[in-house]
Amino acid sequence: MSDISKISASRESMTEPAWVRWFLTAVAMAFLALFLVVPLAAVFSQALDKGFAVYFAALRETDTLASIRLTLITAAVAVPLNLVFGVVAAWAIAKFSFSGKSFLITLIDLPFSVSPVVSGLIYVLIFGLQGWLGPWLSNHDIKIIFAVPGIILATIFVTFPFVARELIPLMEAQGKDEEEAALVLGASGLQTFFRVTLPNIRWGILYGVILCNARAMGEFGAVSVVSGHIRGSTNTIPLQVEILYNEYNYAAAFAVASLLALLAVVTLIVKNAVEWKLRET
Repeated sequence: MSDISKISASRESMTEPAWVRWFLTAVAMAFLALFLVVPLAAVFSQALDKGFAVYFAALRETDTLASIRLTLITAAVAVPLNLVFGVVAAWAIAKFSFSGKSFLITLIDLPFSVSPVVSGLIYVLIFGLQGWLGPWLSNHDIKIIFAVPGIILATIFVTFPFVARELIPLMEAQGKDEEEAALVLGASGLQTFFRVTLPNIRWGILYGVILCNARAMGEFGAVSVVSGHIRGSTNTIPLQVEILYNEYNYAAAFAVASLLALLAVVTLIVKNAVEWKLRET
C-alpha cells in the first residue's frame, strides 16, 4: 500500500460517521440558540416593546446618562492600567527567570478564583469607615468606598488578569531568540522591547484589551459592594439596570440592559476578527 493510501485510510478511520457529526453540530447550535441567541433576542424585544420613543427616552434619562458616563470613566482608567501591568508581568514571566515567578502567576490568577463580591468586601475592610485605613481617610476627607475611586479599584482587581493571561502563553511560545539577537546586535532593553517584542504581541494585546474592557463595563458584584448605589453618582450601567428592574420599570431596565448586550455582541465580533488576524499572521 502506498503512503498516500495509508494516509487516506488513516483519515477515514478517524472520521466519525456523518450522522454523528450532524448530531453534535445540532446539539452545539441548539445550546447556543438557547443560552445566547434567545436571551439576546428577549432583551432587545423587551427593550423595544413600547417603541423607539420610550427606548430612547429611557436612555436619555439623567441617572442613566450618569451611569453610562461613570462606566466609561471606570473602563477608561482600569483598562490602560491593566494593559501596562499585563504587558510588564507577561514580559517578566515569559522572558526572564527569577525567584517568585510561580507566586506571581498565582497572584495574577487570584481574581479568577475569588468571588467578585468577596473582592469588594476586601476593599470595604481596607478603605471603609470602620476599616483599617478608614479613620485616616475620614480625617483627611478622602472618599474611596461609596465613591468613584472605590469603583475603579474594584474594577481593576477583577479585570487585571485578562491582558497578562493572553500575553503570557503567546510570549512563551515565541521564545527569546529574537530578543537575544537584538541584544547581541547592541540594542538596549527598551529598544528590544519596543522594536522586537511589542510588534510581535500587538494582536495579543488587542485581544486582551477587548476582553478586559468588556469585563470592566459589565462588572456587577465587586462594584455593587463598594458603590453604595447612589443614584446619579456611583451607579454603573449594570447597577442602573438592577435599580430600574427592582422599581418595576421594565422598559427602561431592558433598554439600558440592551447597551450591555450590544457591547457583548460587538466584543464577540471584534474578538473573532482579532482571532482571524492572529491565525493569518
